[in-house]
Amino acid sequence: MTGIAEDGTRELRNAQALPPSLSRISDYVSWFARETPEAEALVLGDRRIDYATFHRQVDELARALLASGVTKGDRVATLCTPSPDYFICFLATASIGGIWVGMNPRYQIDELEYVASDSEPVVLLARTAIDGRNYGGEIAQLVSGHASIRAIVLLDTERDEQLPSALSYSQFIATGALIAQDTLIAARERCGGRDPCMIVYTSGSTGKPKGALLHHAGIAEFSLGQNRIWPISPLRALNYFPVNHIGCVVDISCPTLVAGGTLVFMEHFEPRRSMELMVEERITLWGSVPSVFQLQLALEDIDTFDLSAVQLILWEGAAMPREIIDRLLEYGRPLASNYGMTESCGAMTVTPPTRDISVLERTVGWPFKGVEMRIAGGDGQPVAMGDTGELQALSPFTMVGYWNRPDATAEVVLDDGWLATGDLGKENPDGTYSIVGRAKEMYKSGGYNVYPREVENALEAHPAVDLAAVVSVTDPLWQEVGVAFVLLTCPASEADLKRHCRSKLANYKNPKKIVIVDSMPLLPIGKVDKVSLRQRAEELYAPENGE
Repeated sequence: MTGIAEDGTRELRNAQALPPSLSRISDYVSWFARETPEAEALVLGDRRIDYATFHRQVDELARALLASGVTKGDRVATLCTPSPDYFICFLATASIGGIWVGMNPRYQIDELEYVASDSEPVVLLARTAIDGRNYGGEIAQLVSGHASIRAIVLLDTERDEQLPSALSYSQFIATGALIAQDTLIAARERCGGRDPCMIVYTSGSTGKPKGALLHHAGIAEFSLGQNRIWPISPLRALNYFPVNHIGCVVDISCPTLVAGGTLVFMEHFEPRRSMELMVEERITLWGSVPSVFQLQLALEDIDTFDLSAVQLILWEGAAMPREIIDRLLEYGRPLASNYGMTESCGAMTVTPPTRDISVLERTVGWPFKGVEMRIAGGDGQPVAMGDTGELQALSPFTMVGYWNRPDATAEVVLDDGWLATGDLGKENPDGTYSIVGRAKEMYKSGGYNVYPREVENALEAHPAVDLAAVVSVTDPLWQEVGVAFVLLTCPASEADLKRHCRSKLANYKNPKKIVIVDSMPLLPIGKVDKVSLRQRAEELYAPENGE
């Protein structure tokens, strides 16, 4: 429910009490199946699933996974679009102690290979065709190269000639019919709390993606906490984020589930269609990343869309330009934002619903309930109020660690449990925190983390490239984009190198401009002088020219 305060801002009041804390994030499906069995849970086009059906489908898949031999700690991968299928796969896996791994359909074969080799899934549930791209051959390549994969399940077809041993989804579900209810219950009782339930891959400074292990308690308690800070009833959210992204699973899907709300899926984002769905489905939470808001607000007829159902407008993943904040305030709804990272399993700081421009523009809000924040200097000790240092968080939601990467875990989860973010910030007198820069080279493009070394590795895999250096520049739409400088050993064009990158990397990682140089500026210690390159990149990059 919503109400109008005396100052004209919209207050939010939760008309329905939140459920209790439960041991497993998957338990909320059965909780709402009992409480509101006919309430709408999942929507994709004409496919509409209520909580009773949602619960039944999660249980059916959980039984089939048990029948296939999945035990606590085994990884189960899913390659598909944001859809009911993805969420059912995640919750069924998590419910029996499995660790779920989302695979982005944008991934090229090298990226799919890396995730498969690192996580070693025992079951792969996959779509075979998405956006005109057939994945049959690539899935066959994954299976032949990774002995861990014991079963392939086709989510969208009965059979695929390239995958003769694969089972259709209906065949796989049938295998679970002999799993007794007691067996299912026993598997679930053996997991929960801080047991890991999913791996989210985030690239590292070495270019090798690291798998952050997120746990049941972190996701469930964060979801409950987010719904207390941003109480929306009924909660109806539109989700078009890739299934391997924390924004899809933790920021949108799980809080909506924990509120007993409705997830409306959009498999492929398109600005106009996203606004049409918000109107048609009476979306109450208008939430996304800044670049998406810019694309939506750029529609010529944006003011004709009836957004009267919206109760809260929020953004995550990057700072919002002032002009967009001003434009969103015209809708008369409260605004909110937060600051988090994959490793923190959601927000570390949060802005409650507000219309205070100074808070929205200059800060990332106050510490999330249950989270302690500090600003650490170069010596690791807290700095004085207002001084700049590294943002660090002590949180019950923080990841268990990186999958099979204890050394990398120790670099970010300190001995005393504090999470080192690598971001530079300061604490303000009112208790809010502001981001002032990044201690690491990572930049955010459209809300996605991009690590230059991963892009450099891809470029250097081209036979004509001797050395690559990638820096970021500001962009009016995507916040930041990459510009690559390359030394060649033989002739190659910028177009050739861009095509090569597209074959190796998801599209948001591809550099917007590639500059072929005769030499690289070097620091006295022999490293590439990226400060110098960044200055040159800012001079060369011209987004208005279509770069």
